[in-house]
Order: sequence, then structure tokens, then C-alpha cells
Amino acid sequence: MTAENRLSINQWSMRTTPCEQFIGAVAAAGIESVGLWRQNVAEIGTQRAARLVQDAGLRVSSLCRGGFLTAATPAGRRAALDDNRRAIDEAHQLGAGVLVMVVGGLERGWSISRVRDTIPQTIAELAPYAEDAGVRLALEPMHPMFAADRAVISTLADALRLAEASGHRSVGVVVDTYHVWWDPQVLDAIAMIGSADRLLSYQVSDWNLPLAPDPLLSRGVMGDGYIDFSELTTAVAATGYSGDIEAEIFNADLWAMPITESLAWVRSRYESVVRPHLVVRPHL
Repeated sequence: MTAENRLSINQWSMRTTPCEQFIGAVAAAGIESVGLWRQNVAEIGTQRAARLVQDAGLRVSSLCRGGFLTAATPAGRRAALDDNRRAIDEAHQLGAGVLVMVVGGLERGWSISRVRDTIPQTIAELAPYAEDAGVRLALEPMHPMFAADRAVISTLADALRLAEASGHRSVGVVVDTYHVWWDPQVLDAIAMIGSADRLLSYQVSDWNLPLAPDPLLSRGVMGDGYIDFSELTTAVAATGYSGDIEAEIFNADLWAMPITESLAWVRSRYESVVRPHLVVRPHL
């Protein structure tokens, strides 16, 4: 795999395009990889989606999403574990080696540190099942503004600590530029994740201002916002990470465009803003 063909398009970058059309459009654009979402795959069924991906000659860089493991009751926790096992099965059927884990938030009045520290044990219950399926579980730290409702993990260092505490080599970390660019320790954390062989996915989008009413939709196309992609991508490349670079851009303007135009825009920015930094040059 070369830098030219490492671009993957996350399905929610083209969220308004139905699953079958999305897969076909990505393949027609000459892009070789997709990141899929469970609810979109469910529109046509996992088996059909897998066949379409295979027939199009595409890779599946990741399946999103598993997680939401912080239920308040034993019954809720059991239901979450069952759903994550189904997600692992789906990832296996689709040929996705990585299942992205958005671990979940917390109830009002809970202790975030206590909830966070339950993650390794819960992940450890899923990891053997994932290993048997050939799927690695990738913990995704999210920007702190999402800690209450989506992910009690906010930094790459915490994600690595919790992945290692699970006791399983199949558990790793997602580096998503939108969520981690602000962290003063981000470069050191990327290096540590790489040294631990736990860097499982690199997702790229920019940080736009002003924030949208729904901050999830404030992701921009690379180069439109405030993130230094040269710094972050160079750090990722220095770890030896050789997987797909997944453009995951939740942006209403992008969704409103014809998919041929949106794919061309994202690809152009990948080639100009991200790809030049994927080759680590030796020190002279």
C-alpha cells in the first residue's frame, strides 16, 4: 500500500448517500478503502454490503461503532455486551479488522474517574471474542466536550492506559485529529501508542469555527480549519503505522454536495494536506 492509495472515505463523510450508492461511488472514484457504519450497513444487510465491498475491490478500514459500555444497570451492561458481540460479528463479515469503540458517557451525578476505570474490565470481556473473529478493538478518545454523553476517555494517553489495562493485545487506540489535536501531550502520546503497537486507526478531519449548534457537525475538510496536519501526520508516520488514512468528516455542507464533488474535494485535500507528511524522512 502506497501513500497514494491509503485514503479511506468514512461513510458519514457522505452521510446522505445510501449505502449501496456510497460503496459504488467510492470505487468509481478510484479510492480503494471505506470506513462503514453499522446503521448504514443495516439498510441493505451485512451480507449484501460485504458482497458489494468485495465486488468493488475495496478494503474496509474500520467499522463504526461499538462501545457504549457504561450502562447504569446490570441488564443494560449485558445488553451492551451482546450488541458489541454482534458488532464484532458484523466487522468480521465485512472484512474490517478494526471495530471503533466509542466507550460511552455517564449518568448525571456519576464519578467520571470511576466510570472510566471500569472500561478495561468490560473491554477484557469482549477481547477474546474479537480475537477469535480477527477483529481488533480500537478505543476512541473524544474531545472533552463529549465526555458526558459519548466517551469518558478524552486523551490518547488515557486510551492507551485503558487499552493496556485490558490485558489483551487485540485492544488499541484510534487517533482522530478532530478529537485530539488540542492535547499538549498529543505527540508524545502518539509515539507511546506506536511503541506499544496499539495504533489501529488514523482518522482525519479539521476543526472549524464557529462551532455548529451540534458540535459533531463542526468537522471540516482538511485544510479548512485549525489543525496542524503536518505535525500530527508526521507523528503517526513515525510510529510505522501503515494502515489506511480515514477521512471522517461530519459536515452539512459536504453532505449537501453531489457525492462525486464531495469525494473529489476530500481526495484533493488529502493529497495536498495529509499525504505529503506520510513519508518519514531520515535525519541527515
